[in-house]
Amino acid sequence: MASPIPPPGLLRALGGRDIALITIGSVLGSAVFIAAADVPRAVPHPLLVLVLWTAGGLVTVAGALTYAELGAMFPRAGGQYQYLKEAYGPLWGFLFGWASFLVVMSGGIASLAVAFGEYLGSFVPFFSTTNVLLRVGEWRMSGGQVAAALAIAGLTAINYVGLKEGAGLQNLVTVAKVGALLAIALLGFLMPAPVLTDWTPALPASTTASAFGVGMIAVFWGYDGWYNATFSAGETRDPGRNLPRGLIAGTIAVTLLYVLTNIVYFRVLSMDTIASTSRIGEAAGIALFGSIGGRLLAAAVVLSTFGCLSATILTCSRIYQPMAEDGVFFPALARVHPRYRTPSASLVAQGGWSIVLAFSGTYEQLYTYAVFAAFVFHIATAAAVIRLRRTRPEAPRPYRASGYPWVPIVFAATSIAFVANTLIERPTESFLGLGLVALGLPAYAWWRRRPLPHAAPP
Repeated sequence: MASPIPPPGLLRALGGRDIALITIGSVLGSAVFIAAADVPRAVPHPLLVLVLWTAGGLVTVAGALTYAELGAMFPRAGGQYQYLKEAYGPLWGFLFGWASFLVVMSGGIASLAVAFGEYLGSFVPFFSTTNVLLRVGEWRMSGGQVAAALAIAGLTAINYVGLKEGAGLQNLVTVAKVGALLAIALLGFLMPAPVLTDWTPALPASTTASAFGVGMIAVFWGYDGWYNATFSAGETRDPGRNLPRGLIAGTIAVTLLYVLTNIVYFRVLSMDTIASTSRIGEAAGIALFGSIGGRLLAAAVVLSTFGCLSATILTCSRIYQPMAEDGVFFPALARVHPRYRTPSASLVAQGGWSIVLAFSGTYEQLYTYAVFAAFVFHIATAAAVIRLRRTRPEAPRPYRASGYPWVPIVFAATSIAFVANTLIERPTESFLGLGLVALGLPAYAWWRRRPLPHAAPP
């Protein structure tokens, strides 16, 4: 009797360059143009701001070195889901995937999509977030939310029909937005500085250690997403080589771009202007090139957020398919499309739930709650490298984290400090974030009682 034909699997088609561009694309969204102003507002000292962005970049590189060992060791789709499952058992992996689908990744997609719509609205007024299309009690639907839904649906469809199509679009947009940032930096250095910057002023007496903590929160928000490429390890060629190279190159490139962009901001804007603006990139563009510069920067934000959204949809959809294969998530999400070789059901489910969150109007609040929990998972993942070195010393490790054990320890310690500071500064949001994760416990118990989707009948 002939053996049954195995179901199609994911296609290994991503190289090191793809991983590097996905890493860059997952990080560079709107933060460099908007949230970058939060750092000098917390620490009003140009040189120290650059130190904070550099320190955040070094911590991010340490994280990339740490995750690279795990990604090469377990080159399967799912990233942290696989690492936590292997190190601590299936419950930890499930809780990460649960939080990702419920809020962390889906809420991030919704937030990025609405930010895209908000800036697109400056060119197409219908899509403005101030254009209210429908009101029902306290709930309202804006043009920005419609733009968000269209962007999520369109990018989900492109990723549905093939990895090469999804990665190709993402790479193209990432190259374009990196080029735009480099052009802004080059022009910012070549043109006469409209502001005479004092790089070493006296730090205001009101600046406390807590202010540095707030500044680092903004910095880490800016670097968030650097690990997304690990979710696509199951589609990476020679992952033991390409995944580490792509992660490390991508995080170093983002760090350099952030530092260069912030230097330009300080060359063209005064500290008072930075403190009072909500759109630092647009303000810098106007200072450099007048009103046309502001429009060009707004266009750069549209491109940047669209590229970040594309990378996030591509990578995060790879978390839920292996969960379903393991029998701890909706069984239908285990499906890999027989023709396109993509996690088609996972993409559709992620896109649909993200659109619901975008229209709900509560995604930002939920995302704030869950990001705290996301850093708890970062701590567990960093510790997993050390744990697995001890419990599975014989396991093949195509790549070993440089600077072990200090690099994983530094990354874990920094994440612990971040979590502790968030607990102090935002205790309500922190405990609510843990509560969202805890909701996964009964769900896990229910799914574990169900037979595996591929289990043979008795």
